[in-house]
Amino acid sequence: MKRSVLLGLFVTASMLASSSFAASDDLCATNLQAIANAKSETLAPEIRTRVEASVQQAKAYQAQNTEEGTKKCISETTQTLQEIQNAGKDGKSS
Repeated sequence: MKRSVLLGLFVTASMLASSSFAASDDLCATNLQAIANAKSETLAPEIRTRVEASVQQAKAYQAQNTEEGTKKCISETTQTLQEIQNAGKDGKSS
């Protein structure tokens, strides 16, 4: 009886962990798509260069296929999206 309860808990924990990892991977891919869409906007050349470098780094993290790589990809792409958004604000205010 104790073994089956422990096995059930282990299986449940494994399923929850794998689904949250998959959701994180989707966020990485979603952020990369959002950046690709935003690049079509008019960006200053220096910002475009930083965005390209950031996208390459994020794709390298994503290619690692690890939880840590996915977290780094999300962090990198989130920062890049914020930079694009801030550049848009600066451009509109002048």
